[in-house]
Amino acid sequence: MPELPEVETTRRGLAPYVVGRSIAAVEVREPRLRWPVPKTLPSKLAGQRIDALERRGKYLLFGTRAGTLLVHLGMSGSLRYLADPPAHGPHDHVDLVLTGGGCLRFNDPRRFGSWLLTSTPDSHPLLKPLGPEPLSSEFTADYLADACRGRRVAIKPHLMNGRIVVGVGNIYANEALYRAGIHPLRAAGRIARARFAPLVDSIRAVLTDALEEGGTTLRNYVDGEGNPGYFRQSLNVYERAGEPCKRCGQPIRERVVGQRATYFCTACQR
Repeated sequence: MPELPEVETTRRGLAPYVVGRSIAAVEVREPRLRWPVPKTLPSKLAGQRIDALERRGKYLLFGTRAGTLLVHLGMSGSLRYLADPPAHGPHDHVDLVLTGGGCLRFNDPRRFGSWLLTSTPDSHPLLKPLGPEPLSSEFTADYLADACRGRRVAIKPHLMNGRIVVGVGNIYANEALYRAGIHPLRAAGRIARARFAPLVDSIRAVLTDALEEGGTTLRNYVDGEGNPGYFRQSLNVYERAGEPCKRCGQPIRERVVGQRATYFCTACQR
């Protein structure tokens, strides 16, 4: 699933092509996404200028006078700018056609993505409950320690809870906990307060490093210009079960926690 670095990389890649341009049409070939694409979305957006392209968590926000278009890439989606769009393929579900040529094409084999329009993004039920951005000044060691106090849930799924902090998906939760030396199955409420500063620093560092590498391509992720992410070469534990730990040489272990694969080193993470 595209996580924060992949979505932010997509946003940065698309912004120069779309901000300030107008929407000629929205062509919806398959409305049956995670939530049905509203039937009125094409008529409401046609002729609208895209004034801004922002991100909140894993959502892309296209700002227009008609409202804010919320786009989520789902588990397998990509959104690419095509200057000269070829014939659409079987999983090319939506085209946002721009005046003057070119389009944004949404490809989503598993159809878990979404295209929704709202006039009140701050209070939209998908965005309102979200926690702070992990690279913002609101995400501090004190904040995270307070959010973990008394919680019996394992720290890894707790970090992946968007109400606690947004955008820290499975790949980066595994990697951040490894860097911080914290076992992913340790109860969130059993982590000493002094360990939250290194954990916050590790989360920030992992996400920043991934952004610099254009995200992580494991299978089918590409950014807004069709480029893969290269952070996979820097992964320390994710999908490395049985391989030696880069610090101590012990084999990386794998467990399924909350239906998600979890990777760790029993020697380096406590």
